[in-house]
Amino acid sequence: MWPPRVLATEIDPSVVVQKFAQPRSALHDEASSGIRDTRKAKAHMAQPLIVSIPHKLGQDEATRRLKAGLGSVRSQYAQFLQVNEEIWSGNRLAFRVTALKQQASGTVDVAEDHVRIEVLLPWLLAGLAHGAQAMIESRATRMLEKK
Repeated sequence: MWPPRVLATEIDPSVVVQKFAQPRSALHDEASSGIRDTRKAKAHMAQPLIVSIPHKLGQDEATRRLKAGLGSVRSQYAQFLQVNEEIWSGNRLAFRVTALKQQASGTVDVAEDHVRIEVLLPWLLAGLAHGAQAMIESRATRMLEKK
């Protein structure tokens, strides 16, 4: 539909500028052609939260302690966190959880001298990531302390 409707006219002593409204059909064509605002797309993408915790336990002992400790975390945070999937493959844990009605997934990799936790957070939970990171570091460090 051409010409577009004129919404307003601004008059400057040296220049005349017209602002146009895009017809509805042009907006539809742009949306269906795959063009999209990248700021909106980035806002909905998952953001990784990565925590690395050093330890002196060795890989096997650290894995054993984490497996034992995750049960208590599950029960202690049951009102906020539901574990949907927990799959151990050697010294690697892949998991999916629901927190505040939002899905998150991640991995825990246990090495000889550190544990690396990576969680993919939806945009809503990414806003709470700073507090979550401190809690994860604290809990994991307690699980891995020498006793």
